[in-house]
Formats: sequence, C-alpha cells, structure tokens
Amino acid sequence: MSPSEHPLRGRTALVTGVSRRRGIGYAVAVELAVLGASVFLHHYGPHDADQPWGGDDLDAVRAGVRDALQDGAVTGDASADLRDADAVEDLVDRAWAMTGRLDILVCNHARSGGDGSVLDLTAGMLDAFWDTNTRSTLLLTRHFAHRHAATTGRSVPARPGDRIGRSGPVDERTAGRVIWMTSGQAEGPMRGEVAYATSKAALAGVTPTVAAELLELGIVLNTVNPGPVNTGYLDPGTTDRSLAELEAWRQATPFGRWGRPADPARLIGWLATDQGVWVAGQVLTTDGGLGLS
Repeated sequence: MSPSEHPLRGRTALVTGVSRRRGIGYAVAVELAVLGASVFLHHYGPHDADQPWGGDDLDAVRAGVRDALQDGAVTGDASADLRDADAVEDLVDRAWAMTGRLDILVCNHARSGGDGSVLDLTAGMLDAFWDTNTRSTLLLTRHFAHRHAATTGRSVPARPGDRIGRSGPVDERTAGRVIWMTSGQAEGPMRGEVAYATSKAALAGVTPTVAAELLELGIVLNTVNPGPVNTGYLDPGTTDRSLAELEAWRQATPFGRWGRPADPARLIGWLATDQGVWVAGQVLTTDGGLGLS
C-alpha cells in the first residue's frame, strides 16, 4: 500500500476500554492499526464480567489488533481500574513508553450498569459513574497534555479566562489528538440512566473549554456521540431493556439497523488523521440519522 493509505504511520495511540471484540474500543483500535498507528490497549475485565453480555478472551482481542497492524507498528496493553487516579497516570506513562511517543488518545472506556432513575440515586452511584466516566477522562487528558507539551512555562494556576499561552500557530503535521466519547443525552431522555447520562453530559458540556485550552498546546480535542451501537447490550439474550420497545425503535431508524462498532470507529480514525485536523472542539454525532426519525 502507498503511504497515503497508512496516514497514521509512525504515530502511537492509546485507546481505553478495549476488552471485547464487539466493543467500540476494539473497533477503534483496529481502525487506527489499519491506518498505520501503533496502538496501546487499555482493558478492565472485572467491569465486563459484571455485565449481562460478559467479558471476552483478551488474547483474542490482542490478536485481532495485532493482525491489523501495518509494517513497523507495534501493540501493547495493560489492565487498569481508571477510578484510581494513580492508575490513570501510570497508563499514560506505559503507553508513551511503548514507542517513546503518544500522539492520539481515545477515551472510550465507560461504566455501564448499576444505574437508575432520579428516585434510585445514591451518592455512591453518582460517584462511581463520575469517577469512571468523567474524572478519569479529564485526568487522562491532563496527563496526555503534559506528555505532549513537555512544559507550559506556567508557574501558577490559571485564573478564569486565562490562556495557557501559545507561541505560534498550531502545527497541523504534529498536532496531538484527543477523542472523548459521550452519549445521546442531549438528543432526548435516557430514563433509568441518570448517573450515566450526567457523567457523559459533563464531558460534552466541557468540550469547548478543554478544546480551547488544548489547542494552545497544539492538541485537537473532539467528542463523539456514537449513537445506538449494539455492542451486545441490545441483543435479545443479554439486554436489560424491553424487547418490544427495542424492536420498534430499531424499525424506526432510517437504516433499519443498530449502529455497528465500525461506524463510529471510522469517524474517529478520520479525526486522528491529518485530514481531520481542521475539526476542533466539536461534539459530533454518528447515529445514522436516528435523531431525524
């Protein structure tokens, strides 16, 4: 293949939440590998084991990503509970150490299950979703930014409105990429998922603020809402939702199907390439027109 077919050759990505071959994280890792990147995988099996759809064979996950690698690219992986702030920093360090650089961060991990309505909420439930989905994503981004921009030259904390500081225009050829994942909480109610929706809404809401700061460090941030992607939670045998309602919903979608993990993965792969550098600070929805139905 020509170099243009491997636009991420020589770059290294960290993708979190890569533990199941039916998951979005796995599809993203494979897509980045196909595009030429070296890919470091994060997984946390105990979370999947608690879900109705269960876990997967991590050796098979590793093999699938390894088979997608292009010449010269490598892969590595680590298990980490990202509720632990120290584990977050260690994960970024390990991903960096694999090749001596880290160009792309995809925060795909998320807590699922154990949620409820506003009447069911507890402080522990809210903390668990916040720590896993929101706090860890922000801390991963912080550590990535510190690694990508060796020093900001700033000696005191920023005040409201302060700029981090930029020495010149962003270099489009070397700009880092950060991709966050949100959900469809802005498109309509997510009944029975208040803690989850809150944790994801926070990421979508703060995207412009963090993206503006990261641009001053030469890093481009976007957030992706993948829409209703069936990673197993919509299967009749493992869903915790009404089958009749799911079928009616599926039939009402413009394409008559649920999203597939490869659908958002293609968008994320493109955002990571030089062609996607002009898109910055956006919350992008890839849902097959579901919001129009």
